[in-house]
This record gives sequence, structure tokens and C-alpha cells, in this order.
Amino acid sequence: MIRDTTLGSKLWAAAIWFLVGFFVINLFAMIATVVTSSFATRWLGTWLPVAFTTRWYSSAWSEFQLWDVLMVTFQVIAAVVFISGALGVTAAYALARRDFAGKRLLILLFLLPLMIPPITFGIPLATVLYQTGLAGTFWGVVAANLVPTVPFVILVMIPFIEQIDPKIEAAARVFGANTFKLFVHVLLPLLLPGILAALLLVLVRTIAMFELTFLVAGPTSQTLVVALYYAVFAAGVRAVQSIDAMAVIYMVTTLVWLIIALRFVNPTQIVTRAKQQPAH
Repeated sequence: MIRDTTLGSKLWAAAIWFLVGFFVINLFAMIATVVTSSFATRWLGTWLPVAFTTRWYSSAWSEFQLWDVLMVTFQVIAAVVFISGALGVTAAYALARRDFAGKRLLILLFLLPLMIPPITFGIPLATVLYQTGLAGTFWGVVAANLVPTVPFVILVMIPFIEQIDPKIEAAARVFGANTFKLFVHVLLPLLLPGILAALLLVLVRTIAMFELTFLVAGPTSQTLVVALYYAVFAAGVRAVQSIDAMAVIYMVTTLVWLIIALRFVNPTQIVTRAKQQPAH
């Protein structure tokens, strides 16, 4: 491959590196500012705070009832990931293995919650959930988050399932495998990279999903990102450092979930593993 060494290509590469560097520097500067502020006793008009303390974390923990919020957040994530996986994988299998009239239209409908802004369908969805009495409850928050996550799992899993030769399933049937054994012993090992990839992205999406959760959450069903919003914009006077401490807890929580999830799946190797396994 011949490398382009013209002046125009060098300027273009330099501009890209400049923009990337500018973005990264600003990102880390904002994070560093929030983290520093969360430990500051006072920070007004100086480069660094006058002194540092950890009391804002205990203050935020008690003031915003973070233990209850974190428990709700973990429960919502677990429920959404489990239900999305169960519904999405089975629906993807049916779509990958069956041809029927309107299949392309159905797949297009699954794309809609992923393509349009959540607030666009979130308001009608919240209206329906309020009319059915689910809004303001734990299961109302779970149901709202399932609207984009189930189609996402379906669309991620269809290519993985299509790569598996149907003859493998037919051979398992010949040797007496029922549907349950076929899934557990044959399909699941082959689909595991795709399932883990889809559920990892569902996990990240659910942690960060603000619009849908905000529209349907009640006082006892708020996730951490919604509680953070209320901490910033709700009526009353709150210390900036306490809110920054809550933001740091949110960032750390998200990072911990990502690290745990990445222990089980490497996103850069997902497609390669999915293509190689059927050949064994």
C-alpha cells in the first residue's frame, strides 16, 4: 500500500489529530474538574481548591439516598438485560430461520426505536404507562427501557444466528436432541459471543438511558442518572461539591459495570469468534 505524502494529506491528518486531541483534552479536563470539585472544601477564583475533604461524599450519600438509588439502578439493569436477552435472542432466531411475508417490514419496525430520538416515542409511551398504572413503578421503568433494548438485541443477534449452518441443528435433531438441549448444548456455545456483546451494549445503554426513565420513573423507581438530574435542577439550595460527588459516583458505577462486563467479552474479537466457531 502506497502512503500518500502530499501536503494536502498531511494537513488533513494534522487537522484530524488536532480535533481528536482537542476533544480528549477537554473531556479529561471536565472530568478532572468535577472530581477535584467533589473533594474541595471551597473553590472560588483559584486554580486549585483551598483544601480537600471527603465529607461531600457522605453528604451526597445521605442527602440523595444513594444506597436506595443504586439498588434500584442495579435491579433495573439486571431486569432489562435478562428480559432483553431472553426475548431478543428467541425473536432473532425466529427471524433468522424463517422467511415470511412482511419480514423486511418487521425488521424495519425494530429499527425505529433505535433510529429516532427516545423523547419522540417516550412521551406517547409514558402516556400509555400512566394509563395502565405502570408509570412510577419499578416495572414501568423496566418496560420503558425494553422498548429500545429488545429490538437492539434482535438486530445484533440475527447476523450471528445466520452464520450458523442449519445442518448443525438438523444433525442434533437426528441424534435425539429436543429443543431445550439443542439450544443449551449446540446453539448457546456458538451464539455466546454475540449474546455477550448484545447484553454488554444493553447494559451500557440502560445505565445511561435518561429520557425514557425520566418520563416514567417515580420517587422510588429512579435510576442514578435521573436522581442526578433531580439533584441538579430540583428546587432548593445544594452544595455544588455534593452534586459533583454524586456525579463521580455515577461515573465510577458506570466504569465498574463496564470493567466487569469486559471481563467476559472482548468487543474487538466478537465478529471473528462468531465466524470461526461454526467451522469447528
